[in-house]
Amino acid sequence: MATTKAIRLAEKVIASASARGIHLATAESCTGGLIAGCLTDIAGSSAVVEGGIMTYSNEAKQMLLGVSPATLCAHGAVSAQTAREMAAGALTAFQGRARLSVSVTGVAGPGGGTDEKPVGLVWFGVAAPDRVTVEKRIFPKGSRHFVRERTVETALDLLLQALARI
Repeated sequence: MATTKAIRLAEKVIASASARGIHLATAESCTGGLIAGCLTDIAGSSAVVEGGIMTYSNEAKQMLLGVSPATLCAHGAVSAQTAREMAAGALTAFQGRARLSVSVTGVAGPGGGTDEKPVGLVWFGVAAPDRVTVEKRIFPKGSRHFVRERTVETALDLLLQALARI
């Protein structure tokens, strides 16, 4: 279930994308499709949401988004490099129909964290045809549900910010 904040952000993203004629895509790992789900909960989203690709495994990231095995080997699935390649891969996967994408890859917990990559660490990628940016967030001491909720909200906020720059 999306938070009230996520719903408000998704409404703004859909309105902004619609006003600009920008089509969107998502590439999700730790959220398991929740960002795309939140966007498509909004009436009128079919006019601008091309789709979402949920790639939980490294193999799926490689097959569906073109993430390099070398990137995964050198930096891991939860990294700036992987988030960057996931976001760019989403644009490629939708063959130019999407002009803006967001990707997320992180450690939602409760296990799986390390000192280097603690539970709550999430990398975000935002891709437009001319650039890809990445951002890191840590949502500490939250449950798996909390980390995923904050990740959805942050991803929607990053999409909204990117739309304002287009």
